[in-house]
Amino acid sequence: MINLKTDHEIEMMAAAGRLLESVVERLKVACQPGVRTGELDRLAERLIRSGGARPGFLGYHGFPASVCISINEEAVHGIPGRRRIAAGDIVSLDLGLVLDGFWADMGCTVMVGRVSAEAERLVRVTEECLWLGIEQARPGRRLHDISAAIQRHAESNGFSVIRQFVGHGIGRQMHEEPQLPNFGQPGTGPELKPGMTLAIEPMINQGGPDVYIKPDGWTVVTSDGLLSAYFEHTVAVTRQGPRVLTSSGGAMPKRIAV
Repeated sequence: MINLKTDHEIEMMAAAGRLLESVVERLKVACQPGVRTGELDRLAERLIRSGGARPGFLGYHGFPASVCISINEEAVHGIPGRRRIAAGDIVSLDLGLVLDGFWADMGCTVMVGRVSAEAERLVRVTEECLWLGIEQARPGRRLHDISAAIQRHAESNGFSVIRQFVGHGIGRQMHEEPQLPNFGQPGTGPELKPGMTLAIEPMINQGGPDVYIKPDGWTVVTSDGLLSAYFEHTVAVTRQGPRVLTSSGGAMPKRIAV
């Protein structure tokens, strides 16, 4: 069952989203060569709690940290610890918080120092996939119109889409209906209606789509050892079009062609 949100509930989620965006911006600045991933995790927890929220990921199904930090060939769900970030890494940050009973979920991939041209292209295309998916989040369209837009842009640029992990509905719970894959046929899936709130999160690989989970039980890694990138926003479907709840801009960047 898809839980449609009232205007008031969307405003509550937007407040959570604004706080989360401020935390992510601080983490992006702190993501520097020599910094341990555990330091970023402690910073995230401190910032979230100081904003009056709680870290949503900490303890979620047993996850031991407030933020997922995945580097290079790690796609998602990396556990922060003693590893130091190095120049040339691409670092994916994924985090969520709960404020006044409502979730916000957001992620991005940070390029640390000078990265390879192909890594830079992968990160750029993955972010474009996110915004092209968001553009489809309009009343009357179908859920898999979002999926198809992401898949089409990734594959037209020679990249692949992870199949095993997907986006999702979000609200009072982090994972609500519907599941939102990053691949699919346009014109299929549930009809998008005002009040739907979605975590749209393309996970795009430089090589093939296959991934596996490391022995830690969490970290998802590309099977071919090539790079992976990730971006995410929490988005509300409104009568006026998509509203990005985790971006102060809230709308489609003009630089992304659709």
